[in-house]
Amino acid sequence: MIKADFHLHTEYSPDSIAKLEDLYQKAQKIGLGKLIITDHNTIAGAVKIQRKYPDFVVIGEEILTTSGEILAYFVQEEIPEGLEPIEALKRLKDQGAFISLAHPYAFKRNGWQPEEMIALLPWIDAIETRNGRNPKHLNLPAIQFAEEHGLPGTAGSDSHSLREFGKIGLELPDFSDAESLRKAIRNAVPFGEEAPAYVHLYSRYAVLNKKLRKKAESGNA
Repeated sequence: MIKADFHLHTEYSPDSIAKLEDLYQKAQKIGLGKLIITDHNTIAGAVKIQRKYPDFVVIGEEILTTSGEILAYFVQEEIPEGLEPIEALKRLKDQGAFISLAHPYAFKRNGWQPEEMIALLPWIDAIETRNGRNPKHLNLPAIQFAEEHGLPGTAGSDSHSLREFGKIGLELPDFSDAESLRKAIRNAVPFGEEAPAYVHLYSRYAVLNKKLRKKAESGNA
């Protein structure tokens, strides 16, 4: 059995400044068995660090569609943002990725309506039932939806800072590809608790920090 955080952002996301190597070091320190990277609409950072730690890093992506956001694992080809959900899911299916829907019921954060999730059931492997940045009252209906429809749940911190990373996730049998993850997640047990609301300040700080840095660089050009 291993532990893994199934939702995290690195410096390659516009709203995070968590460095790749720092995340790897913390994952080792806290005893995670995998480092699963799900940056916003890019796999560039995950690909970079996966070359260095091929057996430890899982290339994932959080993809913004015209409806909600999709979490995908074992992504081989980056999916652009702004596609219709079905088109994004088709592209993920074609490459054999494991597919989950990100933070259902968190409508202010590109979550999913119940009727949308029902329509997408044939395309998905799981839904995110425990998101570390959701209050418990938003995670609860996702847990209930998954139970009612026989779906496994993914769990992750949705961290945009090193401090949040690893606070919530799944303990499950080890896996090495999308197919073995589909089997392992059926025996997964969640760990951890939702983070306090102030963690959203880390994202705002990251966005502001990057804007100021870009402005300074353009001024020095």
